[in-house]
Amino acid sequence: MAESETLPGGEAPGGATPSGNTMGEPAESSGPRPDARVLINTHYIKDLSFENPNAPAIFTKREGHDIKVSIDVRAANLQQRLYEVTLAIKATASIEEQTAFIIELDFAGLVSVGELVPESDIESLLSVEVPRYLFPFARNVVADVSRDGGYPPLLINPVDFNALRAQQQAADQQAATA
Repeated sequence: MAESETLPGGEAPGGATPSGNTMGEPAESSGPRPDARVLINTHYIKDLSFENPNAPAIFTKREGHDIKVSIDVRAANLQQRLYEVTLAIKATASIEEQTAFIIELDFAGLVSVGELVPESDIESLLSVEVPRYLFPFARNVVADVSRDGGYPPLLINPVDFNALRAQQQAADQQAATA
């Protein structure tokens, strides 16, 4: 289980406080600070699947690989100001037009949004800031799983979650007008 960390508006991760607590809270705190923007309570693998459908024959082929990666961000309100944010990652690798492997990962974080954060800012925090924090952990899981499956580690390039959010909003608007 991960320790809580704060994002913009709170103490930076790794910044020590006079009490020795590195999470930006007084040691005796019984809950999230009201002035913290977002607290990452924990992050975890929610669902993970690895398929190697053409093994062992695929390992004899090493030419013409193609990798496709898709990422989706979902947020669910669990309680007032408590959310689960999930990065849904699907990676498919092919060699010579045969599927080498398929990785499907739902990597989630349980986050608390500070009381002083305006309602209008919550969607942006949940779709951009929290995924930006979760991504390196999810990327590491994908790299480990692909390596453990017999392939080189799949290192997903950094993601612009602002652009991903804009694409999703445009798709939602297009679907609404159709």
